[in-house]
Amino acid sequence: MTPYDQLIDRLIDLAIAEDLGDGDHSSLSCVPYDAVGAVQLMMKQEGVIAGLRVAERIYKRIDGSISINFLKSDGELLQPGDIAFRAYGRVHALLQAERIVLNVLQRMSGVATQTREYVKLCEGTKAKVLDTRKTTPGMRVLDKMAVAIGGGLNHRMGLFDMIMLKDNHIDFAGGIEQAIRMANEYLAKTGRNLDIEVETRSLNDVETVLRVGGVRRIMLDNFTVSDTRKAVEMVDGRFETESSGGINLSTIRDYALCGVDYISVGAITHQIKSIDMNLKKVE
Repeated sequence: MTPYDQLIDRLIDLAIAEDLGDGDHSSLSCVPYDAVGAVQLMMKQEGVIAGLRVAERIYKRIDGSISINFLKSDGELLQPGDIAFRAYGRVHALLQAERIVLNVLQRMSGVATQTREYVKLCEGTKAKVLDTRKTTPGMRVLDKMAVAIGGGLNHRMGLFDMIMLKDNHIDFAGGIEQAIRMANEYLAKTGRNLDIEVETRSLNDVETVLRVGGVRRIMLDNFTVSDTRKAVEMVDGRFETESSGGINLSTIRDYALCGVDYISVGAITHQIKSIDMNLKKVE
């Protein structure tokens, strides 16, 4: 089990605890405890389905005897009326899992669907779409799984797996040169093997990084398309480049055509619309 698997299980346990409390009294009041049955997940609008394996883990966490027949796979573009899976088992367990499964699948599918839109707009360029840390607290691992299912790439998971020298780090450190130097000294002292990315806010900042070196990637934060093109020419492949800052569906292709390696888009995880779907009894 990976640390991410542990995060998923903890998230599922929290979701069960907040929804189930001291019991599902709706089901207890009117459904025989030993009743068995089946439900199916049906799409109500077009979208990229994401989170099916997480849904399975939710069911199994509630009742290990539940069985699931998957009819679709994560990453498929589904249409209204498509059936993604059928789950079989104790009705009480199926009902206890219902809202948790829907909440996860609807959000993950919304993230995957929006990510797919951004990725399609970058086709024919070298730019890869990245996510950010702008995620729902506690659900980051699921948001990032959904981005990958939608065709995007995951940036750092958190503060622990990359050094990113952003504007506040740079300002508190006393400037770009000092921040880069101190970051490399820190890695040498601690023996950690982490990539360093540095945020730049102007072409002058880019020139400074090119002179100092010591990083893997240069972030071009809130650059205009024109300045992004100039920055890419200045870097000339010596470092990876990443465009960031307010990039949306209307502008992403213009930035991609500048020749950047990556484009990070916070909107794919924090400005999404969940995909509508339902779980209904199989007759």
